[in-house]
Amino acid sequence: MADDELYPSPDDYKMKASKTYTPPKVWHWDQEGEDNRFSKINRPIAGATHDKALPIGEHPLQLYSLATPNGVKVTVMLEELLALGIKEAEYDAWLINIMEGDQFSSGFVAANPNSKIPALVDHSTPTPTRIFESGAIVMHLAEKHGHFLPTDLSARAECLSWLFWQMGSTPFLGGGFGHFYAYAPERYEYPINRFTMEVKRQLDVLDQNLAEREFICGDDYTIADIAIHPWYGALAMGMLYESGEFLDVGTYQNVQRWTKAVQKRPAVQRGQRINRVWGDEAKRLPERHAASDLD
Repeated sequence: MADDELYPSPDDYKMKASKTYTPPKVWHWDQEGEDNRFSKINRPIAGATHDKALPIGEHPLQLYSLATPNGVKVTVMLEELLALGIKEAEYDAWLINIMEGDQFSSGFVAANPNSKIPALVDHSTPTPTRIFESGAIVMHLAEKHGHFLPTDLSARAECLSWLFWQMGSTPFLGGGFGHFYAYAPERYEYPINRFTMEVKRQLDVLDQNLAEREFICGDDYTIADIAIHPWYGALAMGMLYESGEFLDVGTYQNVQRWTKAVQKRPAVQRGQRINRVWGDEAKRLPERHAASDLD
């Protein structure tokens, strides 16, 4: 893995020759037949696989995550709030290693019944409040602390539209393009072409929007930028699935300009390190419990 990569590399995944697949009348889970790195974490049933309580630190905000793009959204949001001097945004960030099945512990399932990172538990409320889904978490934090989400009704609607655009669009980038291009045990032309076309369309949506705006929603940096950058900014930098050349990301000049501007922000750079367990050791911080941990 290159030292400057923000996210895990697909180098370890070996592609097998394509073959025709005829779906059975009724699908059954073939646990023994799976032979890829994800076979121990993907399953067609919900709920906990083992009992383990989540740790709780000294701060009201307890984050349980991993530095994938969805996890980075939340650590960047928290670091941006702290950069504004909002002490109430102090937090503990605990590592959830999804490759080891940490997301299926009883404690994590209680925080997020969907067993996906990130999950946040806010202990500042009369009874602890769980928030899952990264978009919901950044929106909760924006509303709680009064920053990065416009209060004007029209501007707020624009911001939330872009936030939900990211939540709805990224599955085509991650589970669609990323899976079939980088991680699937077999490479097929049809799904790669299908999802490549959609990802390039999404990049064009962003590029056209940013042609007349400094940030996603206008002149101000918002939760829309915080949510979109870990996915599409990383893509523009060629740090997602090692696909920059394949997708010709350099041609989206407005996305490139915006990506560089957001990437320069110190809070973004700090947030990208937290709960990271791969790449350059100097950029890893598996857990974060105080600002001094980032020194």
